[in-house]
Amino acid sequence: MNLPVTATRLDHLVVTAPTLESGKEYVRRSLGVSPQMGGEHERMGTHNLLLRIGASAYLEVIAVNPAAPAARPRWFDLDHLPPHAAPRLASWVVRTTDIDRIGKVAQLPIGPVETMSRGDLHWLIALPENGSLILDGLCPYLIQWVSREHPASRLPDLGFHLLSLHAVHPEPERVVDYWRSLDLEDPPVISRGEPPRLEAHFATPSGPRRLN
Repeated sequence: MNLPVTATRLDHLVVTAPTLESGKEYVRRSLGVSPQMGGEHERMGTHNLLLRIGASAYLEVIAVNPAAPAARPRWFDLDHLPPHAAPRLASWVVRTTDIDRIGKVAQLPIGPVETMSRGDLHWLIALPENGSLILDGLCPYLIQWVSREHPASRLPDLGFHLLSLHAVHPEPERVVDYWRSLDLEDPPVISRGEPPRLEAHFATPSGPRRLN
């Protein structure tokens, strides 16, 4: 018997880059703004930049921190990112208030739930043990915030808002079934095609922009 699921919703988009500087420049060219420094993830050996894209949503640029070793395989497949790879919208993260329950009903293994922190922010996140993307990044990581304050509330509102998220995959039915198992609120629009990819559309002070 399936357990009831607490609805999940988009928390943040993830741009992977070989360096923070290349990721920053990619976002600047695409959206017309430079994300601000976030901080370091000590256990994962990564660091990030952030941009608010909604009242409780943000864009994250994440890269390997060359000054910090990782205690385990890095998330978002960063250990396998070539040094000259182009930054891209590689994945996304959805939040829930009951990550353990969702893990029991998800149609794909989401990985064990781990405790993470950055400064005074604390959260639980389900991670594949090898740090890989799930279904080429089209299926999100799951997060549950322990901190009272959401990171987006700490970022300045620069007038950037996510309008829609689109996905392309050779097996869209498989992806949609997985999203349904998460009881995903406002899932992306998906179409059949290759290669698998995500595309985000934004309202910005300079007009519509997109990121892929």
